[in-house]
Amino acid sequence: MKKWLIPLIVILVVGFGFYSWTKGFNNTAVTFQEDAKTSWSNVESAYQRRNDLIGNLVKTVQGAADFERNTLTEVIEARAKATSVNIDAGNLSPESMKQYGQAQGGLNSALSRLLVSVERYPDLKSNQNFMNLQTQLEGTENRINVERNRFNGSVGTYNKHIKVFPNSIFAGWFNFEDMSRYSADEGSENAKEVEFDFE
Repeated sequence: MKKWLIPLIVILVVGFGFYSWTKGFNNTAVTFQEDAKTSWSNVESAYQRRNDLIGNLVKTVQGAADFERNTLTEVIEARAKATSVNIDAGNLSPESMKQYGQAQGGLNSALSRLLVSVERYPDLKSNQNFMNLQTQLEGTENRINVERNRFNGSVGTYNKHIKVFPNSIFAGWFNFEDMSRYSADEGSENAKEVEFDFE
């Protein structure tokens, strides 16, 4: 056996091992990153469902001729603003996510004022369509929370993968960067529960 063949075989084996290692890192990072993007799409989908329900709720409330128009206008404007703020799943920066959260928070506030106002309208709050929409909205709010938590879990898995050594070195080579988690708006930890009595 020729002497130069052994070093060549060693170099080929080491090279193939390094290739397999970096390929494994890259493919796993891409998979985790795409899972996180899909999770974000599910968050947006849950918010879209809520926006659709709010549109139906507004139409139902508009049927009450003497209902406060200012309250309805606030909800309609907040809904329009919330639906106009979109984020590219490939660019989930803290700033864009904060802007998205603020738009959704504005809609939450307007919706809360609307639902509190309904208390003064016994015919409206006993309306079957309104009650069904109220129930669907509650379920959708729960779904939004579940999807946000899933998104944060997916981001955590991806971020951990690219930060552990030696993956952190490969992450720099392949331009994998941290993804931002969804975080609550400032002051949301002090939000008060609003209870509705439909009896």
